[in-house]
Amino acid sequence: MSRLMHVSSGPYAPPEPVRVLTATSADGAALHVEVHGPEDAPPVVLAHGWTCSTAFWAAQIRDLAADHRVIAYDQRGHGRSPASPACTVDGLADDLEAVLKATLAPGEKAVIAGHSMGGMTVMASATRPAFREHAAAVLLCSTGSSRLVAESTVVPMRPGRLRTWLTRNILGARAPLGPVTPVARRILKYATMGPGSAPHMVEACARIVHACPRKVRHAWSNVLDLLDLDHGVRELRVPTVVVVGTADRLTPPVHARALVAALPNCVDSTELPGLGHMTPVEAPDLVTGRIRDLVTTYATIKEGA
Repeated sequence: MSRLMHVSSGPYAPPEPVRVLTATSADGAALHVEVHGPEDAPPVVLAHGWTCSTAFWAAQIRDLAADHRVIAYDQRGHGRSPASPACTVDGLADDLEAVLKATLAPGEKAVIAGHSMGGMTVMASATRPAFREHAAAVLLCSTGSSRLVAESTVVPMRPGRLRTWLTRNILGARAPLGPVTPVARRILKYATMGPGSAPHMVEACARIVHACPRKVRHAWSNVLDLLDLDHGVRELRVPTVVVVGTADRLTPPVHARALVAALPNCVDSTELPGLGHMTPVEAPDLVTGRIRDLVTTYATIKEGA
């Protein structure tokens, strides 16, 4: 389990949840789930990305919890969710289903937002019964459905076998990240954030990413390397909004454009100039605003309400 590092003050400090529970996935994996905001408010479910935790959504939780029931959970092996030997795409879908069943009433609809691997979780869940029962609309932030390593621009060289090989070995490295030092912040900013990202944003992301256990980071990097969810995109039939930063090196805009072209019901897409992969941190108000708009337009408390 992670060391749970995060900033303790400012807009990216995680707020205290109203309620904490454990959701049990199909294979018995335990998932840490937090609920924020009024119990009778419209629900929003947040799925974080690779090497992150519920702390990644701190800005969205703080804003939305004033008038939404915000449900955030730690992907298996991340944050407070124990590591599991089963790191698979199906496991991601199983986990989201378990969270939806544990936190939503029968027929209750929620807006589901996924960042990076969280967006892939949504795509992997597109045909699942619980997802179809509970998803009112979806926000996909900085994510892709396939060819993640081949399309990454973390290594600044021409596309091809060498760049793909180098990227695979960098992202899948088994070495521990170590403490959050000035050098570590610069590396993380280069790889995951836009050049204009403020120091407090970089610090918040660095603490979260460095808290992810190296074995967990490596195991999930192998899953992402082989990812192919193009079929899931075509099955994601609820209203969907896509957001990406133009300076995203991990999931460049080519992925967002492919999603927009393949989604059956893409209602909006936004490319944010100069922003990197960590869009919910780099553009917190815009991402929160997209979620609010989806709730207002598509979400209901109960099916038929």
